Amino acid sequence: MLQNNPELKSKIDQLWNKFWSGGISNPLTAIEQITYLLFMKRLDELDQKRQADAEWTGENYISKFTGTWIPPEYRSQPEPEKFAIDKRSLSWSEFKRMQAEEMLQHVQGKVFPFLKDLNGAESNFTHHMKNAVFIIPKAALLVEAVKTIDAIFEVMENDSKEKGQAFQDIQGDVYEFLLSEIATAGKNGQFRTPRHIIKLMADLVQPQLGHKIADPACGSGGFLLGAYQYIVTELAKKAGAQDLKPDEDGFTRTSVAAALTEKAQDILASSLCGYDIDQTMVRLGLMNLMMHGIDEPRIDYKDTLSKSYTEEAEYDIVLANPPFTGSIDKGDINEHLQLATTKTELLFVENIYRLLKKGGTACVIVPQGVLFGSGGAFKTLRQMLVERCDLKAVITLPSGVFKPYAGVSTAILLFTKVWGPKDKVSKPATEHVWFYEMAADGYSLDDKRSKQEGSGDLQDIVARYHSRNPATDTDRTAKCFMVPRTEIADEKNNYDLSLSRYKQAVFEEVHYDAPGVILDRLIQAEVGDVDGAELGKVRSGIVRELLELKGMVG
Repeated sequence: MLQNNPELKSKIDQLWNKFWSGGISNPLTAIEQITYLLFMKRLDELDQKRQADAEWTGENYISKFTGTWIPPEYRSQPEPEKFAIDKRSLSWSEFKRMQAEEMLQHVQGKVFPFLKDLNGAESNFTHHMKNAVFIIPKAALLVEAVKTIDAIFEVMENDSKEKGQAFQDIQGDVYEFLLSEIATAGKNGQFRTPRHIIKLMADLVQPQLGHKIADPACGSGGFLLGAYQYIVTELAKKAGAQDLKPDEDGFTRTSVAAALTEKAQDILASSLCGYDIDQTMVRLGLMNLMMHGIDEPRIDYKDTLSKSYTEEAEYDIVLANPPFTGSIDKGDINEHLQLATTKTELLFVENIYRLLKKGGTACVIVPQGVLFGSGGAFKTLRQMLVERCDLKAVITLPSGVFKPYAGVSTAILLFTKVWGPKDKVSKPATEHVWFYEMAADGYSLDDKRSKQEGSGDLQDIVARYHSRNPATDTDRTAKCFMVPRTEIADEKNNYDLSLSRYKQAVFEEVHYDAPGVILDRLIQAEVGDVDGAELGKVRSGIVRELLELKGMVG
């Protein structure tokens, strides 16, 4: 979407530049501070909209900015009401009119603590906001940021009216674009999964309302959001929504849950669950989902590979791009994980298998080394995927997909859990594995990742995966084909899942002209049309050497 709106893109770039020149140069710190401001603005906008809707429908709505608020530190004191703050002064539309220094003190000392306390002491959001700090150092930077955010919202509003795209979707796009600017890989090997890859994976798995959906390494919540948007879109289509158009990647999506009943919205919001080991990412994930209309997201701070994480057989769907950090401290690995390894990319896949209910499906991005690594743990994991799960698909991605964060070659694994970790496998669960070699994803594969014409292989993958057929998908020279489990498990292949092992290369026979003809052409290119007698007089240079060569080959 932002590719088509240079005005919006340039305003977001201005916002970044203001933070950098204002002394906040760490991208993660900058995005966190920008997020708090966006959140304050969104809170006010949403509140005004709900008030207007309530007046229109005659319903009763009490504004979040009605009445007074007592900061938590004064609540246990005698006569706490002496410290009460008029909530109206805490709204964006009120404080943005203040003078610079006064605004900075007010936002720092009152608005931000109010934001942290927003959902009441018991809420997940309040719990994770506890250690959040507002660190915009200069009043001038805050004033500039507030003005720019107002301008961004104005452009979004106009865009929404002119192009008919839902405001909530545009707001989500803006936030996603901000997140994409964290162009440095996180210290734990995190890097953001491109949205079109998330959409592709949601289309492959097709989550439904009522499914419990998890991401055990959720970062800023992209996969949870992808599942949410897929479900909301399908429900909107069923309800007869006419104005949904495919985006630049060929996917149809909306975040607008207007077509959902209140009960459906509650079911959906409570069925999404994410965990991350970085507090900043947890906060960004919570706010990302709240920006898209999920009021009480369930994202928690937790290391899902550690002993402290005990969930098992809980989820219908797991979507994930776990960090490829190398290894984890052996002493803290959850004892339920059986693989004899400290490599996180292997442990995460095993853990995802454990998290699935029987019949549950996972769609996971792994480094391609997982497909062919020769170590014992690599092979044990692949055997588990083929025998205890129905390994439906292995989709290899081109190595530029995660640029500029990383150039690592990756693949998508899609599998359904059939046998539990303690079950005796009476019959291996996989019959055939569908392989697909993605060559393009609709973006250039360099560091710029600029949008190309069309959507690469994305829509082809979705269509061919859902119509795959072991009887007909047998051409090993094609882009995709199916391989029987018996071949993958035999002694020669030993559970190797690399596409190159099963794909047949096509060698085209190329016919060349005779050497004499080629040499004549080269001589002509040097001297033009000269008769043989004249050529014979040439004593040196490249023409003489070409003539000698011609004499040799006859």
